[in-house]
Amino acid sequence: MTVDNACINAVATAVPDHDIHAAFVDWAARRFPERRDAVLFTRMAERAGIDHRWSVLPRTDSGGSPVASGGFYAGTALPGTADRMALYAEHAPALGLAAIRRLGERVDLSGITHLVVASCTGFVAPGIDQIIARALPLAPEVERLLIGFMGCYAAVAALRSARHIVRSDPKARVLVLCVELSTLHLTETTAIEPMLAMLQFGDGAAAALVSAEPRGLAIEAPFAATLPDSEALIRWTITDQGFLMHLSGEVPGRIAAALGEPAFVETMTGGIAPAAIDGWAVHAGGRSILDAVARALALDAHALDDSRSVLAQNGNMSSATLMFVLERMMARPIERGVALAFGPGLAAEGFAFRSVG
Repeated sequence: MTVDNACINAVATAVPDHDIHAAFVDWAARRFPERRDAVLFTRMAERAGIDHRWSVLPRTDSGGSPVASGGFYAGTALPGTADRMALYAEHAPALGLAAIRRLGERVDLSGITHLVVASCTGFVAPGIDQIIARALPLAPEVERLLIGFMGCYAAVAALRSARHIVRSDPKARVLVLCVELSTLHLTETTAIEPMLAMLQFGDGAAAALVSAEPRGLAIEAPFAATLPDSEALIRWTITDQGFLMHLSGEVPGRIAAALGEPAFVETMTGGIAPAAIDGWAVHAGGRSILDAVARALALDAHALDDSRSVLAQNGNMSSATLMFVLERMMARPIERGVALAFGPGLAAEGFAFRSVG
C-alpha cells in the first residue's frame, strides 16, 4: 500500500532568549578601519529588515553580549573551533529538544518510527540525532537520518526525505528537526561583505511531524535545480576559528535570473501562474533575497509577509528558517503553496504544498 502524499501535521519552533543583534551591529561598525565602510555597514544594517537575532551564547556576568568584555568573543584572539563545537554539542540538542517539546503540545508524538535531523553549524559524534533520540526517549529501533552541511535548503531535503519515507510506508510517523547555531561562527574580519553575511544569521530550531494522516500541509511534488557556474557564491569553509561563511553579493541577482527562466518557474509552480499561488513559503535568507524573489515572480506586495516577519524576528537561521515560515502559514488555509529555499551550489530546492484536513 502507498499514499499519494505525506503531510506536515504540525510545526513548532524555538529560539534562545539572548538577543544579540543590536550588540553585533554596534561591535561590527567599530571594527572597520575606513569610516566610509562603517557608515555603509550601518546603513545596510538599518535596511536589512532584521530586528532581532537570538544566540545560545551566554550573557556576561553583567548581562552583556558575547562581544562585550567577558563574553565568548571578547578575547584578543577569537575562540577556536574546538571550543565552538563543545558549545554546539551542549546547546544544539537542548534547543532541538525545546522545539520538540513545543511540537508535543500541538500533536501526539507517540509511535515515532523515524527521526530526520538537519544541521550544518556543528559536528558531534554520536550525532545530535542519537543524543535527541536518547533524551526523548525514542525506541532503539527508530530509524535515524542526519542531514549535514547542506545549508539553508536542508529543511527541504529533510521534509522531502520524510515524504519519501511515508509514501513508502503509510504507517510511518517521521519526526523532523532542523537546528542551527549560526552565532557560534563569528570570524575575524574588517571586510564589509563577510561582515554583512554575519549580520544575517541567528540561532533557532524547528520540529515537525510528517505522517500519512491528512492533516496540516500536504507535501506535493518536490523540485531542485543547481544554477550553473555558481558554486563559489555560497560557501562554508572550516577554519581553526569556526566555520567561515561566504555569501556573495551576487546571490540575489543570480536567484532573480533563475526565477526568470520560464521552464524552472513552470516546474516550481506546476504550471500555475506565480500570482495565483496563495502561499509562498520562501526561505528568509535576507531582505535582498526576498526582494529578488518578489520582483522576479512579480508577486503581490504582501506575498512574502510571512518570510519577512520571520526574518525580522529571527534573522536567517539557516535550515530552520523555512520551517519557521511554514509554522506561520499553517494558521490559515492554503489552496496552492510553494516552499522555496536556496543554499550552497548555488541551488534552489523546494516543494508544492496545500492545506488538508
